[in-house]
Amino acid sequence: MKLGRNLLAGFANSVWSALVSLVVVPFYLKYLGIEAYGLVGFFAAMQALFQVLDLGLAPTVNREVARFSACGAISNAGKLLRTLAVVYWSMAVVIALLVIAGAPYISHYWLQSSKLSDKSVVQSIMLMGLIIAFRWPGGLYLGALMGAERLTVSSAINIFITTLGNVGAVFVVALVSPTIQAFFLWQAFASLVRAFVVQRFAWRFIGSSAEARFSLQELKRIWRFSAGMGIVAILGVLLMQMDKILLSKIVSLEELGKYTLAGVAVRILYLFLTPVFSAIYPRLSVLAARGQDIEIKQLYKTGTRLLMAVIFPVATAVAIFSKDLFLLWTGNPNVAQSIPLVVSFLLLGTAMNGAMHFPYALQLAFGMSRLPVLINSILIVVFIPLLIVLAEKYGIVGGGAAWAILNCLYVFIGTWLTHRKLLKGVAIGWILGDVGIPLVLSLIVVAGGGLIVRMQSFGSYINIFCGACLAVAAFLVLVGISPGIVSRSRQILIHN
Repeated sequence: MKLGRNLLAGFANSVWSALVSLVVVPFYLKYLGIEAYGLVGFFAAMQALFQVLDLGLAPTVNREVARFSACGAISNAGKLLRTLAVVYWSMAVVIALLVIAGAPYISHYWLQSSKLSDKSVVQSIMLMGLIIAFRWPGGLYLGALMGAERLTVSSAINIFITTLGNVGAVFVVALVSPTIQAFFLWQAFASLVRAFVVQRFAWRFIGSSAEARFSLQELKRIWRFSAGMGIVAILGVLLMQMDKILLSKIVSLEELGKYTLAGVAVRILYLFLTPVFSAIYPRLSVLAARGQDIEIKQLYKTGTRLLMAVIFPVATAVAIFSKDLFLLWTGNPNVAQSIPLVVSFLLLGTAMNGAMHFPYALQLAFGMSRLPVLINSILIVVFIPLLIVLAEKYGIVGGGAAWAILNCLYVFIGTWLTHRKLLKGVAIGWILGDVGIPLVLSLIVVAGGGLIVRMQSFGSYINIFCGACLAVAAFLVLVGISPGIVSRSRQILIHN
């Protein structure tokens, strides 16, 4: 029952976060402009870039708390949490100082601004440093909450902070100061609130005691797995954020703003991907610790098939009708005309990446941090030169295409390497059946039907409605041709 409750909580968090993000963007564009919104995209990439300094500690504490919980001794995780908290708060100070000191150089040598003043850009980057620093320790405490399978609590906190940060920012730029500096100043305040709230709840569930003190022994105990996860984090940032980082140098802030908008549309997939990964990773860790291989295989295959039955139809529908969606959302015909191809590439790449959430969670659950390091290293060698070549020639469209190509390769390379070590003999059936069938049927039902609908010259509202109906139809077909998937899913959600 806990897995089902956690999935529901995670889904509620994702839905609310996505809705809030979608609602506030038109206001940001109205009061700040597309170039300033490009700075928001740059901030997201820079925040992810600094995640490499996490050194794999957040996923490590997630796994360790889950293992302590499986043994009925969750309070023993207190010493580890206290030790890592000292590391995290120290790194937060370092991050703030680094970004503030480097702000003038980033503004002058990296970003290409034509409408914003140099002073505005420099001040915004300095505020980015404070925001990243304030958010930094929150990753540790959220990892502890997720490891304890308290996703309901972490989701409630995220819903509150998302509302505070985004809705509050709209009021600030609309009523107080329509500047990008005011926007980032409010985000810094919201991030500070988040850090202290999530800290309090983490200690509430772990349990604070006199024995929960800083300990070098705890660092020594986890260093091997954490070091592997640290390398995974570095490579993961390069894979997930290199398109935005390099595009911020290659294209103008205005084009980067459009690419950021396209990325917002892709977030609809994370409505499902984020809560699923947050729930299955600790659950797989618990099952691995107990040696329940049959249950692991059942969760792995059934979970993938069900997730892809949702992800692929949704991604296809948004791609086919992206022009209508952006026209209604932003009210800007120029934007609606210029980014559908970028959106389609980003959706394809993200959907394929989502298919690999289960193999990645499986690798971490068994403590095999070297495997994602190997996989990501191979992909990085391909991605960076591919991205540079395509972005230089095609701009943001090239960036989206590079992301799509990368993740198609990831599915085949990652699946092969994963199942050489874990769940041997599952690879072919998983990639052809649990991933391939949902993809092909989505293309037939949603893409085929969507193209027919677009040929009828309906209005945007009717097009979007038809797209939603096609996505639902594809999901129902996929469930219908998957014998026993409903009963197996119910059993997993209720009895795990």
